[in-house]
Amino acid sequence: MVTLAVPVRSWFAQRAEIAGLRADVQSARERVSGLEIQQQRWEDPAFVAAEARRRLHFVLPGEVGYVTLGSGAAAAAVASEQSTPAPWFSTLWGALQEADDHAASTSRAAVG
Repeated sequence: MVTLAVPVRSWFAQRAEIAGLRADVQSARERVSGLEIQQQRWEDPAFVAAEARRRLHFVLPGEVGYVTLGSGAAAAAVASEQSTPAPWFSTLWGALQEADDHAASTSRAAVG
């Protein structure tokens, strides 16, 4: 029994490795088939023109191209860029006043 333990263990390890490699091969085959489909799409001139219009905002001669900004996030980003932040010294002064108010309320609570 002891003499069979090592070969049986290595046989199971090899079977597990083979199963993992088969799974890797299958996923690679699926990826290759997906890439072949994508390659066939890119060989179609209509698909290339549609992608150029969508991705690069190309227009045909005589057409007018429009790009719209989203109503929510883009407008908020523009508004936040236009507002100027408070100067550093006013932020520092506010923090000092807040700390002083906290210290005063703490000392009043200790006395009272």
